[in-house]
Amino acid sequence: MSGGERAESPENDEAGERDAHDGLLLDSAGCVIALAGVLAAAAFAVPRAAYSFDGGFEGEDTDWVTTLVEVPLILLAGFAVPPLTWAAASRRLRPWAAALVCLAVFGLGLWGLDAVWHPKRDPHPGDGPPI
Repeated sequence: MSGGERAESPENDEAGERDAHDGLLLDSAGCVIALAGVLAAAAFAVPRAAYSFDGGFEGEDTDWVTTLVEVPLILLAGFAVPPLTWAAASRRLRPWAAALVCLAVFGLGLWGLDAVWHPKRDPHPGDGPPI
């Protein structure tokens, strides 16, 4: 055997197979987290922006900036932020702790979005000036 070769043994094969399996599970978890993030972002943003899509009476208040820019950016952030957080956190932390970090970052992101983003709302009849 030369100096650069490793001895092949059943223990090395099992350990390598186990590491590959664990890596596949962690990568799959990142994909599941990305899907969950975009679904949660859609569940948050689409109902809030519903008035911007149809624009009320005869579409006169359709807000194209919300429809074409803001909602797609929110969905993109919901798709990208959780798996990027997962990738960063799972390098240093155990998987359960990395999942908690992802959940916390996503929750803070939705809270910040709720505090800042205010799309147009359907005007209620009682909101206008008095007669």
